[in-house]
Amino acid sequence: MKAMRALAGVAGVVLMGVGASLLLDVRDLTGVLVWLGGAVVLHDGLIAPLVLLVGLVLVRGGVRGGVHGPVRGALTVAGALTVVALPVLLRPGPRANSSVLPLDYWGNWLVAVGGVVMVTAVVLAARWFRRGRRGAA
Repeated sequence: MKAMRALAGVAGVVLMGVGASLLLDVRDLTGVLVWLGGAVVLHDGLIAPLVLLVGLVLVRGGVRGGVHGPVRGALTVAGALTVVALPVLLRPGPRANSSVLPLDYWGNWLVAVGGVVMVTAVVLAARWFRRGRRGAA
């Protein structure tokens, strides 16, 4: 496990270096700073409170069996996907040049969020099945 953590740490540092080197090519950092500020505001003002509220409601509502952890994780991932996708999801209407942002971003975002929901459902089903098997033994 220590080797895996060290590898993840090294990969993170390398990716931060790549990001920093890409920032050197940016002529006007204002747009980057606005985007980063918006990401912080979205995370701290919307995603984090929503995740905490859902966890609180699940725990206070008496939901047992470790459901709140995977649900909060799914909300966090779906929120991060949404923040990353917002620039293309909120882009203006049709472009004169069809090669600019040519994909179905709303559909692709829905597929990605659907994948998060499916993985969460599989995790919850596995926990439910494992708990049922332990109770039957």
